[in-house]
Amino acid sequence: MPTIEDWAQAISLRLSDEWDGKTEWPDDAELLRKILCRLFRNNPKECQALIGTGIIEENYFEPLK
Repeated sequence: MPTIEDWAQAISLRLSDEWDGKTEWPDDAELLRKILCRLFRNNPKECQALIGTGIIEENYFEPLK
């Protein structure tokens, strides 16, 4: 079962990867990913609120069939 750490990493990666400025400022995208991950880890309720939304699918960690 995925932990909050797993979800925090996945959501922060998804958001920073989708950021429009990622190509022009890759270092800033990495900084964004790290900050978001830390924020989600420290605020698990907010992290959980995003699971099952358009941000990240509830079955994100399930193996592909």
